[in-house]
Amino acid sequence: MRGYAALLALAAVTDAPVAAQAPVGPHSRADAVRIIAGLRQIVSPNGLQAVETIPIGGIDQVVSIRSQDLRNPVILYLHGGPGFVEMPLDWWWDRGWDEYFTVIHWDQRNAGKTYTASGPNDPALLTPERFQRDAEEVVQWALKRFGKRKLFVIGHSWGSMLGLRLAAAHPEWLHAYIGMGQVTNGPESERRGWAWTMARAKADNNAEAVRALQAIAPYAAGPGPIPVEAIMVQRKWLGHYGGAAWRRPGGDFEAAAFALAPEYSDADVRNAFKGQAAVTQALLPKVLTTDLSTIRTLKVPLILLLGRHDINVSSEVAAEWFAAVKAPSKRLIWFERSGHHITSEEPGKLLTTLVTHARPIAARAGDAAP
Repeated sequence: MRGYAALLALAAVTDAPVAAQAPVGPHSRADAVRIIAGLRQIVSPNGLQAVETIPIGGIDQVVSIRSQDLRNPVILYLHGGPGFVEMPLDWWWDRGWDEYFTVIHWDQRNAGKTYTASGPNDPALLTPERFQRDAEEVVQWALKRFGKRKLFVIGHSWGSMLGLRLAAAHPEWLHAYIGMGQVTNGPESERRGWAWTMARAKADNNAEAVRALQAIAPYAAGPGPIPVEAIMVQRKWLGHYGGAAWRRPGGDFEAAAFALAPEYSDADVRNAFKGQAAVTQALLPKVLTTDLSTIRTLKVPLILLLGRHDINVSSEVAAEWFAAVKAPSKRLIWFERSGHHITSEEPGKLLTTLVTHARPIAARAGDAAP
């Protein structure tokens, strides 16, 4: 009957004279966000929906928490970048995660809601080592906050560097490490990305792209950091040819979702990337010249999620590392219609993969709701 009444109401609006019809909403970002927030509201008595500010690394940092049942295992998501944020994207790509996990998104220093809370950091603190310690502190906070012995860490892109190092150093904290867009041998990934992009540019007779790519050659050839300007040239044309998001030139198709993020205020949206330039200058050249393929043994289960078409962080290079690494158990899942953005490109397969291959690990340890 409720559905029938709704249809009658819709018909009444539809049949009204044109001059009397009200505009079809929403009429503002605030209206749209209220709609999305209402649709996503967690009402389960065993659940939790919260945004919390916590002291990490000497500053206030911000996490979001979503769970339909706090008895379920915790997943901590380490976002990419550095300086990017993915909390404001989760409203459309991780629907359903909170039914099987307690999901934590963390905005790292100088990014997103943490930038709003704490402002720009002293450049001296924008180091890989400081971010690594931050990640470890967030894990410790989460274990204590939810009374868990272990949790899952998903590391995406830059976050996969933090995650893999954390898994190598502290396997006792993790049910499993889940790598996505996994950074392994950074320089080799960059070289292959440049070569792939140059081949596409030549095949396309794109003289502008060929000149730009030749101007930064030899790319990632030396032992030192890659200049940020050269990285940006490589990324511009790599994205242009769909090496970041499969068959989507530019690779930034997710950006529209930021404007409708229910966890983000207007100020958060404006501040989201104000600190990224400083983080990019401080971290990106070091990140992309780091070789983690020297990590050959993990003492924790490994699940690797790779986009078949990921050139941005080479999935080929990551798969080669996976073949060599030893772990108590390991599994590689290919996402055939994805590049670097599995979360947005194949969200359904991602959810079923986590439920099928990750959650049972925690359930066997008694860390899952019945």
